[in-house]
Amino acid sequence: MMRILLFLATNLAVLVIASITLKLLGVDRFTGQNYGSLLVFCAVFGFAGSLISLFISKWMAKMSTGTQIISQPRTRHEQWLLQTVEELSRAAGIKMPEVGIFPAYESNAFATGWNKNDALVAVSQGLLERFSPDEVKAVLAHEIGHVANGDMVTLALIQGVVNTFVMFFARIFGNFVDKVILKNEEGQGIGFYVATIFAELVLGILASIIVMWFSRKREFRADEAGARLAGTSAMIGALQRLRSEQGVPVHMPETLTAFGINGGIKHGLKRLFMSHPPLEERIEALRQRG
Repeated sequence: MMRILLFLATNLAVLVIASITLKLLGVDRFTGQNYGSLLVFCAVFGFAGSLISLFISKWMAKMSTGTQIISQPRTRHEQWLLQTVEELSRAAGIKMPEVGIFPAYESNAFATGWNKNDALVAVSQGLLERFSPDEVKAVLAHEIGHVANGDMVTLALIQGVVNTFVMFFARIFGNFVDKVILKNEEGQGIGFYVATIFAELVLGILASIIVMWFSRKREFRADEAGARLAGTSAMIGALQRLRSEQGVPVHMPETLTAFGINGGIKHGLKRLFMSHPPLEERIEALRQRG
């Protein structure tokens, strides 16, 4: 029920903000071959969803994972966790993020937030229980690397650009089918809407490949940041520990998968849609880095 309410609230916010912006710009209606107006129309809707998701990412992460924020440490483990994140944040040159623990057996961690000075870093209970302190520190350093590199903002902007052009070319295709193939000169008919929806599905799948490619590149950069902050051997050790647990299924909300240190395993064509490179490649990249 909560997932449905979050979905409806997000989409309502997108519609309200997009409608107001379109009215102000005077492009709330697209007719004819006015591609400039169409591009603005698509950009507003394309960026609205990704930016709204970015701005409410911390709240959604807490709600969807059950993350408990450590405001006052109750145990020496929580105290160590806060001190370690503070130390890593200072070394990375960012403001101390919120720190939390989410109840999950699998070893995972994520970082999110709309900017590097207002972020959230969270680790799973399973990771804390099974990883050594050096490995936990390396995982935290990896997530701090995501924050310091601005990966959340970067991927949100990339998603906005991709959304814009998916909508733009899908509507051009729909207009072509409606006017040229179906010879409908009276306005946008059923052919336009069917063709547009079909094109959005196909282009959306292709666009996901681009977004996931960027995500994999950012993952290598976060590993490098983790190695700088916590030591290369510790970062490699943490990734090797993750690899040893690859039989454990990863349960992470889809919106957070790109920012979790463990993205699961995919083979074949599914590799194109991986948010993370294979752990073997990440370990080898760190070894070559020295």
